[in-house]
Amino acid sequence: MARKQNSNQVFQQVVGELNSGNLKPIYYLFGEEEFYLDQLLEKFSSIISPEQKDFNFDLLYGQDVTPAQALSIARSFPMVAEKRVLIVRNFLQLNKGGGEDGSPRGHINDFIPYIENPNPTTLLVCFDEKKPAGNTNIGKAFKKDKKVGFYEFERMPDYLIPDWVIDWVRSNHSKNIEPAAAQLLAQFVGNNLQLLSTEIDKVCTFVDTSDTVTEADVKKIIGSYREFTAIELKEAIVARNMEQSLYISEQMLQHTKSDTGELIRLVGFFNSVFVNVWQILRLSEKGFAKNQIQSELGIGSSWYFNKLWDDASNFRYVEMPRIFEALLDADRSIKGFSTLDSTSILFFLVKRIIG
Repeated sequence: MARKQNSNQVFQQVVGELNSGNLKPIYYLFGEEEFYLDQLLEKFSSIISPEQKDFNFDLLYGQDVTPAQALSIARSFPMVAEKRVLIVRNFLQLNKGGGEDGSPRGHINDFIPYIENPNPTTLLVCFDEKKPAGNTNIGKAFKKDKKVGFYEFERMPDYLIPDWVIDWVRSNHSKNIEPAAAQLLAQFVGNNLQLLSTEIDKVCTFVDTSDTVTEADVKKIIGSYREFTAIELKEAIVARNMEQSLYISEQMLQHTKSDTGELIRLVGFFNSVFVNVWQILRLSEKGFAKNQIQSELGIGSSWYFNKLWDDASNFRYVEMPRIFEALLDADRSIKGFSTLDSTSILFFLVKRIIG
């Protein structure tokens, strides 16, 4: 069974269709990863040249128009051009919009005959956070018809973010970034791709004359006001160095503007780390080889996977329930299910992980 593509791979596939001109007449793009949806909205909007947009490009919002109005535009022909582009955002809200002037409203299912026989001179692109329910007629039509590019963009999982940073720097700035720098950037910013792309822009502008972004560049530009980072704390914990781990923990809390915010980030970071450690140990227990485990986890960066492999080698599979219980208890304490202060919550977490 083929592995499901992540959102970056889906994005590259759609961009490939755009660049080759081998476009389907209809696209339905949806999901929680707004970054890629916004990127594709911009790319589809630029298909029509500026001088032809007044007559051959329409951007509609489902809550503002009726199905009948949208279909009327989709079925019309371009003016002095080969193609027209119609983009409908919030597509599933079409039934709720427009119609106050007494014109026919229509129904969202009226798109089914259009999907079966689309206007060859119109490119219809529908955007929504959700996909149409699979048990509805319109949902079945979009998903099953080969003339529709039906693509979902899910949130990128944390473990893929360092690889994403490396790819984004290379493809959008024609630079390389050290794997350690990519991991540090991912840890600082999290998995918000919009924020990540903005911070990458800052870093790459700063190192404009260099071909490689280093860990030092990231620390300087992103504003590492802390003496220590979560990665350094993780390395001390993995080494089972209790004294160093507690010292770094204390320093991190002293240098943060928000103890609660710092704790939330740390618990999220360590949960991501130990989910990967657990996966490696679980698959190792099943007899998988190292290269098989890397493939199974879908981690492209050998540097990053080798770091995870080294981390996992310091733990045993039987320790995982204790560690996840410690993370859950810390999360509950942060949310008010404890009278412990921030330092005590972090200290207890560190001690329980080290064991």
